[in-house]
Amino acid sequence: MRINKGLLRKTGLIAISSVLIGSAALCTAIRISRAGIPVSIDTFAAETTLPAGNGNFRIVQTTASSSSKHNSTAETDAPEPSEIQNEESNGAVHSNDTPENSESPSDSNFEASTASEEEIKKYDKEHQGEEQFPVLEFTSTDGNTSYNGVQVKNISSADIDIKKELQSELGFTMEKTDEPQVLIYHTHTSESFLDYDTGYYYESFYPRSSDKSRNVCAIGDEIAKQLNAEGIVTVHDTTFHDDPSYNGAYDRSMDTIRKNLEKYPSIKVVLDIHRDGIGTDTQRSKPVFTVNGKKAAQIMILSGYNYEGTDEFKNWEYNLRFALQIQKTAEEMYPDMVRPLYFGDFMYNMNVNTGSLLIEVGADSNTVEEVRYTGYLLGKVLKEVLDPDKNNDTKSD
Repeated sequence: MRINKGLLRKTGLIAISSVLIGSAALCTAIRISRAGIPVSIDTFAAETTLPAGNGNFRIVQTTASSSSKHNSTAETDAPEPSEIQNEESNGAVHSNDTPENSESPSDSNFEASTASEEEIKKYDKEHQGEEQFPVLEFTSTDGNTSYNGVQVKNISSADIDIKKELQSELGFTMEKTDEPQVLIYHTHTSESFLDYDTGYYYESFYPRSSDKSRNVCAIGDEIAKQLNAEGIVTVHDTTFHDDPSYNGAYDRSMDTIRKNLEKYPSIKVVLDIHRDGIGTDTQRSKPVFTVNGKKAAQIMILSGYNYEGTDEFKNWEYNLRFALQIQKTAEEMYPDMVRPLYFGDFMYNMNVNTGSLLIEVGADSNTVEEVRYTGYLLGKVLKEVLDPDKNNDTKSD
C-alpha cells in the first residue's frame, strides 16, 4: 500500500494544532470561570495571562538576546513552585497595617532599567553554568471593546457600555480627612521580579521572594507614598497570604481586608496589587512602555462581573466604573501605561465594597526598578482619580 506522505504531514500538523488550541481553550476556561474550580487552579489561572489573550500587542525590541546556551553544571537552591504551595513552616508573617508616611519620590529617584556592563557581568557570574533563556518585551494595545481610547478585554458573559459607565456615579465619594480612605494589600505577596534588565534569565529564576523590597510590596510602597503625600491617607498592609501555602491565599487576604475595614471604617478603596506571569519554561514575556526615557511595566486592571447573580456581589458595576476611570486617566497621563482592562466572570474579593479592584503591575520578568517606577506613576494616576477636590459624583466623557 502506498503511503501519501503529504497527507500524513498535513494530518500531523492538524493534530498538533488541535492540541495547542485545546490547551489554550482550557487555560481560558480556567481563567473565566470560578464555579466548581478548586482554589489552587483558580488562583494559578488568576496570575497567568498570555499577551494574545489581552487584545492586540506589538513586539518591542528586547534589551539583549540570548546568544548562547550552556549546559547546566551548577547546583541551585531555588525552590520548585510546589514547595511554596505545599510546604508548611514556622516562618514569621510580616505585616504592616499602618499608613505609609515616607515622602513622595520624584521621577529622578528612578533609574533607567537597562543593566550596566558591571551588573551583567555580576549576573552572568552568579549563574555560570546555567542554561539561559530569552525575555520577550511587548506592549499590549487593543481590547475587543473600546470607547474614546479606553480599551477593554471583555471575556465576561455580559455586554458593557463604556461611555455610559464612565458617565455614571462611582460607589464612593472621597473626602478631605485624616482618616485612611485607601487600603493596599497583596493576595500573592511573595510575587517577585528579575533584578536586571538584560533580555534574558537563567534556569534557576524563581519569581517568589519574602524580601519586601523585591516583591509586589515594593509596588504598594510607591503607590502609598504618592497618595499619602497628596493627603489621601493610605494603609499598605504587607501581610503574606501565599507563604507558606499558596492554596487559600484569597481566603486569607479576605481576612486581612476585613480586619482593616473594621479598624478603619473610613476606607473606601481596596486595591489588591499583583504581578502577572507570562511565558513558558524556556521563554518569558514582559509588558513594557516608556516614560521620560525610562522603561516601566504596563499594568492590567481586573474587574469582575456577578455572573451568578448573587447578593454578595450585586454592586459589581461600581467597581467597573472605578476601573474605567483609572484606565481612562492612566492612558491620558501616560500613553501605553495600561493593557486592556480585563473584565470577566470572576470576583477575587472584589465584593468587599464598591471601590475594589485587582491590579497586575508588570510580569515576573519585569525588573524591580521597572515595577517600582510604575507604582510611582500609578500613584499619580490614582491621585487624579481620587482627588477629593474633584466632583466624584458624576463623571463626564
